[in-house]
Amino acid sequence: MNLIYNIKDKPKFGQLIVFAFQQLLAILAATIAVPSIVGNGMSQSAALFGAGIGTIVYLLFTKFNSPVFLGSSFAFIGSMFAAFGGAASAEAGYAGIIFGALFAGLVYVIIAVIVKFAGVKWINKIMPAVVIGPTVSIIGLSLAGNAVGDLTVGKVLDAEGVSVASPYVALICGLITLFTVILCSVYGKKMAKLIPFIIGILAGYAVAAIFTVIGIKTNNLALQVIDFSVFSDMKIFAVPDFSFIMAAKGLSAINAKYLITVAVAYVPVAFVVFAEHIADHKNLSSVIGKELLEDPGLHRTLLGDGVGSIAGALFGGCPNTTYGESVGCVAITGNASVVTILATAVMAIVISFFGPFVTFLSTIPNCVMGGVCVTLYGFIAVSGLKMIQKVDLGKNRNLFVVAVILICGIGGLTVSFGKVTLTSVACALILGIITNAILPKDTEAEEAK
Repeated sequence: MNLIYNIKDKPKFGQLIVFAFQQLLAILAATIAVPSIVGNGMSQSAALFGAGIGTIVYLLFTKFNSPVFLGSSFAFIGSMFAAFGGAASAEAGYAGIIFGALFAGLVYVIIAVIVKFAGVKWINKIMPAVVIGPTVSIIGLSLAGNAVGDLTVGKVLDAEGVSVASPYVALICGLITLFTVILCSVYGKKMAKLIPFIIGILAGYAVAAIFTVIGIKTNNLALQVIDFSVFSDMKIFAVPDFSFIMAAKGLSAINAKYLITVAVAYVPVAFVVFAEHIADHKNLSSVIGKELLEDPGLHRTLLGDGVGSIAGALFGGCPNTTYGESVGCVAITGNASVVTILATAVMAIVISFFGPFVTFLSTIPNCVMGGVCVTLYGFIAVSGLKMIQKVDLGKNRNLFVVAVILICGIGGLTVSFGKVTLTSVACALILGIITNAILPKDTEAEEAK
């Protein structure tokens, strides 16, 4: 695609702040969702801080050549539950999730060393376009349910944690956001074309705010989409509850048996995320027109991801991973500037201390973010389909490979081994690799596609 800002381009300072804010909005919901799901007092602000630190670490290892943001990884949620569940205390649980991230990060480091000496040709051989293309599509399609589900959900919840807003009211807000993003991206001029997500979110938020105010005035819960009550307990400035502070209090309760439990919960998942790491970087490579597995190299992206995860968990408790939402933002806006990603990381770190900003971001309704995510996840899916444009689907071997990946991925095939679960993306990729390997190649040219 034609990029408006390439990797080494530097937008003007004012524009840079706006672009960074847009990237932050794209990754925000997922990044702060992980600590909310895991619970145990985990801080959303600390997770945001950790994501910023992890991204900077990643950028340093990749020599500022890979424009993607790292956020909290959903793949490790089960592992984090296991760390807290097997701990003698909450403080020991915090120590456990940090040790777990260390174990997972070491897996990345070991694989990176192997790749450094073995090269990446073997990866391209076992994961050609016919395998990696539909796998990238699955990354987007597997998230489709989340985006569509959010379209009808508001922020105000009843005693049972269910949105009180009418799903039709929420849907209106979500669709206004969606079509504002689309219209700005297609018909927008200059800045409007570069910041469609900010404009879309503001438009959806404004409509949601109008509905909410009317709902409050008329005592009609069905119209209350935004939860303004969170502003009443807002602090202007607050230091996030960093994980390492809690972990320091629980170190004395850590023993060898618990560490083995944590390692078993984290290490296998790291291999699953490794497969998704490759798919994400293949997708990003197709967007920016540069093979990132060659330059800066898979060994560097793996080191950045692994060490970045360790750094992120040290502060926020959550291992990080490269975000498809960030890749989608790059693809839709045409802004692949690494400086923008760096500014986003710095912004995430700064605002994690600033109460009003974090509070405002937390009030953005699910339906509004759902409207944005329809486009983000859709672009990821389409990017994968573009990778197989040159694959001859008239040949049954290629057709079967793509079919196996798409159906198993969209169907949500998962396999669990104790506390370790292979995600639908991982299962689809593994089955695709096996199918591609057992079917004979017609020609060398066919294999190279």
